[in-house]
This record gives sequence, C-alpha cells and structure tokens, in this order.
Amino acid sequence: MNKNYYAILMAGGVGSRFWPVSTEDFPKQFHDMLGTGDTLIQKTFTRLTDLIPVENIFILTNERYNDLVLQQLPQVKQRQVVLEPAMRNTAPCILYASLKIQKENPDAVMIVAPSDHWIEDEKTFSKNVQQAFDFCSENNALMTLGIQPTFPNTGYGYIEYDKFSTKGIKSVKQFREKPDYEMAKEFINQGNFLWNAGIFMWSATTVVNAFKSSQPRLYELFEKGISTYNTNFENDFIKDNYPKAENISVDYAIMEKSTNVYVVAAEFDWNDLGTWGSLYDKLDKDESKNAVVNSRTLVADASGNMIRTNDDKIVVIDGLSDYIIVDKDEVLLIFPKSKEQDIKKTLQSVKDKFGEQYG
Repeated sequence: MNKNYYAILMAGGVGSRFWPVSTEDFPKQFHDMLGTGDTLIQKTFTRLTDLIPVENIFILTNERYNDLVLQQLPQVKQRQVVLEPAMRNTAPCILYASLKIQKENPDAVMIVAPSDHWIEDEKTFSKNVQQAFDFCSENNALMTLGIQPTFPNTGYGYIEYDKFSTKGIKSVKQFREKPDYEMAKEFINQGNFLWNAGIFMWSATTVVNAFKSSQPRLYELFEKGISTYNTNFENDFIKDNYPKAENISVDYAIMEKSTNVYVVAAEFDWNDLGTWGSLYDKLDKDESKNAVVNSRTLVADASGNMIRTNDDKIVVIDGLSDYIIVDKDEVLLIFPKSKEQDIKKTLQSVKDKFGEQYG
C-alpha cells in the first residue's frame, strides 16, 4: 500500500433532508441508512482502505461529532480527526487538512470524498481513484470524478469537459451551476457534461498552491498556523483563527478559478443519498414497490412508499402511495415524496413550534 496516498473524508454535514432520522446531534453519515449493518461513514471508510493506509485517512468534521467518529471508527486515532470549531463550508476545512497533510508528507496525493455517498461497485471506484492518483502524481492537476448523467437532474451541478478529447482523463472547460430542466436536457444532449459529485483528487502541493493563487487571504489565514499543525498547539490556533475564515465552497474557491482542472468519468454506480427519495431509489422494493428499512409491514393498496422505523417495528399501511413514512423516537413523519425538498423547511417549523431538541 502506497504510503503517499491520503484521504480527507468529509463528515461535517447535518443532512437535514433526512430528518427525523438525521439531526444536528446525530447526522445521517452516522446512521445505517441502508439497513446493511454499517453506517454510511463506516462504509465509506472501508471503501477507502482498499487503496489508502488506515493511518492516512483523515476525517473532517465538526467538533461536536468527535466522539461519534471515534466510536464508529475505532481504528482511527485522534490525530486523524480534523475538527472544525465553526461551520465554514468546504474550502476552509479542505485547505486546513491539506496543509496538515503536506506538513506530514510533502509527497502526499489525496482524495477528498463525502462520507455519505452510495457506491456499489467498490472495486471500480478504486480503479478510477487509482487512475486519478497516477495522473496527479505526475501532473500539476486538480481532478474531480464526474458521474455520467442518466436523466436531466436539476439538483446537481454539472461539469463541462472538452468534447474533442479522446483520453480517459479530460480537461474541464467549466463548472455549471444547477440548471433548470430545459438546460439540463440540453447538457445531456450535448454529450460532454457530467454530474459534479464533489469527489476530488490532487497532490497536497497542487491544492495548496491553488489556494495560494486563487484565495490568498484564506491561504494566509491558515498558513500562519503551519508551525502549530500536528503539534499540541494546533487546537489553540484553530479555535482562534478558524472562525475568521470566509464561508466558501471548494468549487467556487479554487475549482472554478483554476485552469489545470481535469475530470475522469466514473465507471461505477453512484448516488449522493441526499433525500429520502434518493434512498428509496437504491433500496430493494417489495412486490408493491415499497422500500422498507428495519420494519415489518402489512400493506394494502399501498405502493411506492419509503418506510423506515426503529428495529422490527410493525407498520400497517392501507391506501397510501408515494409517501415517506419515518418513525424515530418522538417524531413520526408522513410526507409526500413529491414534496421531499420541503422537509428542510418543515424541520424549521417543527423547531419553531416544539423546540430545537426535535431537530
């Protein structure tokens, strides 16, 4: 196993569209959303260990989730848990972790991967990551894994690549924001657009230089702390300085501003598991096309439902179709799948009426 290979596992999100299972105190990456016996972060961590030494996988998360990370990943040491004292989007935390890794190993090549994605063909995932690592080891390249679109999805950003390239690794022309439906159809018809999955590969030197060039103020903020990184003085520096960082995504901070950006089209099935509907799509269904997790069901005239309860609960449903039905402790959610994007807004209404403890 290559000691120069590293990973930054992004595990700081709240996943509010998976409420009431996912909450601010216990977000979705720490749940067994698929009913497989492993949480999403455990599955992602195991997938990365196919290529990357266990000790070289760093988990980026909010400081409130430190204990959850260590409980669910007992093979991880505290030095590998990189804690954000404030929510500042993806650019500051990636820069911070990259500087730590570069100080530890100047020859590091790394992947930045969300902790809550669904990837079935893990061998092919490793093959694509290896392909990217080989390229990044030899080139000054910022790389991303793009997903081949299967329909005109308006919920993802898109990556436009050079349509005349015949190589597996293609130069990125531009990143495109989430489109409306007509524009998404046009992207697919053009044939040189991929979904942006938020999975990145680069050398530590390349990504740090990209921040230095495109985000000098952000770079200077974190560069001041280099002498403290990987020492007992690091936490004090970060607590004092991290909240000063701009709230900015890594896409906007460096990827959209750089000219050395490349993409490899993923050859594996992928789902970002961003909503109950996306989870429903990936689960096995019963004869009435209901997706069931943890429950024992008796259904009549009910189809297309996403059903999840605490372990082994009996659920009886009659005359209800295309609904999300989730039972979690003191909260029961019965919500149309067609309105799942409104769950985040509904969560805020619940907090306002009943108290913050329910979110």
